[in-house]
Amino acid sequence: MTHPSNALREIEDLPDIGIHMPDGCRLSARVWRPVDAQDDPVPAILEFLPYRKRDGTATRDALTHPWFAKRGYACIRVDMRGNGDSEGLMEDEYTQQELDDAVSTIRWLADQPWCTGQVGMMGISWGGFNSLQVAAMQPEALKAIITLCSTADRYADDIHYKGGCLLNENLGWGATMWSYSSRAPDPALRPNWRELWLDRLENEPFLPSVWLRHQTRDAYWQHGSVCEDFGAIRAATLAVGGWGDAYKNTVPLLVEQLDAPAKGIVGPWVHKYPHFAIPEPRIGFLQEALRWWDHWLKGRNTGVDQDPDYRAYLIDGVRPQRWYTERPGRWIAEEKGATTHLPVQTLALTEDGLGASGALDARIRSPHTCGMEGGEYCAIWLGPDMPGDQRGDDALSACFDGAVLSDDLDIVGAPRLRLRVSADKPQAQIAVRLNHVHPDGASTRITYGVLNLSHRDSHATPSALTPNAPFEIELDLDHIAYRVPKGHHLRVAISSAYWPLIWPSPEATELHMTKGEIDIPLRPSSGDEWVFEPADSETPRDVDTLRADSNKRRVETDMNTGETHLIIEDDFGLITDKHHGLTHGGTATEKWSIHPEDPLSARGQCVWTQEMRRDDIHLRTVTTCEMWSDINAFYLKAKLTAYEGETEVFSKETEDSIPREQM
Repeated sequence: MTHPSNALREIEDLPDIGIHMPDGCRLSARVWRPVDAQDDPVPAILEFLPYRKRDGTATRDALTHPWFAKRGYACIRVDMRGNGDSEGLMEDEYTQQELDDAVSTIRWLADQPWCTGQVGMMGISWGGFNSLQVAAMQPEALKAIITLCSTADRYADDIHYKGGCLLNENLGWGATMWSYSSRAPDPALRPNWRELWLDRLENEPFLPSVWLRHQTRDAYWQHGSVCEDFGAIRAATLAVGGWGDAYKNTVPLLVEQLDAPAKGIVGPWVHKYPHFAIPEPRIGFLQEALRWWDHWLKGRNTGVDQDPDYRAYLIDGVRPQRWYTERPGRWIAEEKGATTHLPVQTLALTEDGLGASGALDARIRSPHTCGMEGGEYCAIWLGPDMPGDQRGDDALSACFDGAVLSDDLDIVGAPRLRLRVSADKPQAQIAVRLNHVHPDGASTRITYGVLNLSHRDSHATPSALTPNAPFEIELDLDHIAYRVPKGHHLRVAISSAYWPLIWPSPEATELHMTKGEIDIPLRPSSGDEWVFEPADSETPRDVDTLRADSNKRRVETDMNTGETHLIIEDDFGLITDKHHGLTHGGTATEKWSIHPEDPLSARGQCVWTQEMRRDDIHLRTVTTCEMWSDINAFYLKAKLTAYEGETEVFSKETEDSIPREQM
């Protein structure tokens, strides 16, 4: 409940406050704060992002930051250097410069006469990552953070690599940033906007080339991975995630590893803040956050320290769909820890199925189109991005079916597969899915994991396989909380390919499995164990919609070549902010192509367009990139073109070849 002394206060919205870094670089901040904060100072809440406060995050900012400000906080949304309305250049994600800038910003906030000196940091995705990373730097004024949809391990659990496999999201998100960072400052705020823009365009890096040069878990990835030293984080940490998101493992990990006060919440949501996320049920996230801030920044006894360590939404198993608006289920609560203390059921993989006694002698050589029902790695744009019916992928996999359940089965935690396997090539990969099979045969993916078998012993020092020589692996699937209904059954599906989630090994590979078992963490079935307040938010941003948004996804097979193409078309619409008059919008298309029998046919292509209008100024950028490979190397090509009106004002191209390293 809202503390009685948090009566709503009149606030002001300051669109462009300058914060100067030690090297003189001016960062632009939007500040919401009580109008009387100079006389009655308040704690500060920082969100530090490259995603542009003027247009990129303005819709979600409007729902969130004024809400806190009216309840006695100063909310500061800063454009990182080289982005939005800030000066400088951005070289990469999570650089030391970025983190140092955030620490300098926190010090600046704590010194302001309208701030009590107590600072919190909050963010989702990039902002969730750097909240953890900045907390590990221990700025004195930073007392608490709220990190959403983030990771503690930049190599093993981000958009670049998973299980040592190259994620296609490495190119996909790199294409997104190639486009995002190409945009100009708002001409209404920066008289030198054109100079800043052209400097930005000239120096903008094509980040997939950077990321692909680090194919093992080296010092590049260790930087910013707070799992290297959990003890460095001393700020009280509320971690939030969603089962529809890519980052399913961080919340239970932080709850169980941090020495600082830590609590975790995981709902059914995709990559969004929980007060407006899909699928529902949403929760009163802002009220939960207010309790967190009031306790750690204002010293009030709101009871958050007594909340259960881990609250998770246990999803009812339902039929597979490409999109869910709502997931039935219930909230469960673990008072201490997250899931590692829960009991485990071990089921053998045998020729007679899952959990049956007997031997295992199974071979699988999956077509490279296996995985087309896997959905988007990180569902964010609200299109048909969730995993579909797994029957198509199951048919291309080695499947092990369990007995029909006589009672509901609640899976809570991260299943672990142990397998004795060999491969007929020196480089191979494996994908493992735990599926819920319905009485009519429909198959819903519960969770999954992938592993580059050259990384079987180490992500830092991978080694080639000896063809046909058996070895042992352990593979943790992603965390989940899922109820399989009685009358249904489990299936473990194992494949040697998983496109387009991961880039294929250079040669088609056959896997030979001779022993296997899976540990499934279970929790006694229960009803609701926690109730959150209903979702609340501030008044939505006032815009004129000039073009509605839309999201499409389709699969095409070329009957002449035999290639399969996944085509994703996202139109983010075109809108005008009725408050400050900026018009902005964009479109994106991705195409992922492969022949089922030829891993070297794999190709990814991305095209983005960004548009901005301010009075008689009309700016547009078009970015393209593509990637392909042969047996020895990856190849990248990208182009960025900028227009003012119909006049091309800038263009550059880049090409790169990068050796494969056991990838």
